[in-house]
Formats: sequence, C-alpha cells, structure tokens
Amino acid sequence: MAWPDLRLVLGDVPFAVVGAVATRLYMPERATQDLHVLVAAADAPRVRQRLAAAGWVYQGELAIGGSAWRGPSGEQVDVLEGNDPWVAASLSEAQTNPDLQGLPILSLPYLILMKLAAGRVQDLADIARMLGQANAPALDRVRQIVGQYRPADLEDVESLIELGRLERPPAE
Repeated sequence: MAWPDLRLVLGDVPFAVVGAVATRLYMPERATQDLHVLVAAADAPRVRQRLAAAGWVYQGELAIGGSAWRGPSGEQVDVLEGNDPWVAASLSEAQTNPDLQGLPILSLPYLILMKLAAGRVQDLADIARMLGQANAPALDRVRQIVGQYRPADLEDVESLIELGRLERPPAE
C-alpha cells in the first residue's frame, strides 16, 4: 500500500513511521486504515503548523499523546508525540531505515519498545510475528535496547520470539 509522504510536508523535522505500516518492513504487511508517525514532543508545535499549512485538517487529540489529522485527499494520520529518553536516537536511526516507499521506519528494537508499552493484543501479535522472523543480530539488538529501557519485559520478549518462531520460522 502507498502512504502519504510526510517528508514533503514536514521537511527537516525528524519523524518515523510506526504502528502497522512500520511492521511491513519486518513481517508481511497487514491491513490498516491510517498511518502513525512518531515525532519528538519538542517538535510537535512545528509539525502541527506544517500539517495545517499543507492543507491537513486537525481532527483532535489522541489519548496516548499526539494528534489526529485528515489529509487533503482524505488520508488519516496520527502524529504521536514522544518524550521517552530513546525517542531522539530512534528518530535519527529511522532516517537511515527506509521502507520500499522511502518512508523512514522506526527500527525494530524501538518499534518493539513502542508495542510493548501499548500492550494491546494486536501489538503483542505484531511483536511475535516480527521477532519470529528476525535474524540473530536483530534479536541481539532488540534484547540490548529492551534491556536498557524496559528490562522487566526481557522475559516476555523471549517468549514472544519463541511464539513467533512457532508461527513462522525466520528466513535464513
């Protein structure tokens, strides 16, 4: 699926695609209705101003921190405003981690952090699918980042790796 290219709207403001659209870099794509992006909370005022100037219509605040927007062609985008200590590093890394469309995608370890924090059933299923297909170096990096920022979740990550491998073994 093709998604709006917010690089044209946001310019120099770092952002990363997260959520279901980001998972397509790490597992088979699943259907979703909207695009979710992450920006640093400090950049949120500039993001809101640039979206409005480009014809996007503000739809309201998100309960999880951020805002919802409707694009000029009706597309839906949720802008998540992150202030976690890892956000700056993850946004920088995303700029060198594009998908086939060229959109900056949150790298696997940070996407796992976000989905662990969300804790919804769909997020846990996504984690299992992504980790079940990840190679050994990617899993080591996930363990490192989760251990640094959410060490209490390391045991759950190991379980989700095993569940994901049962569903679909990793490609070699």
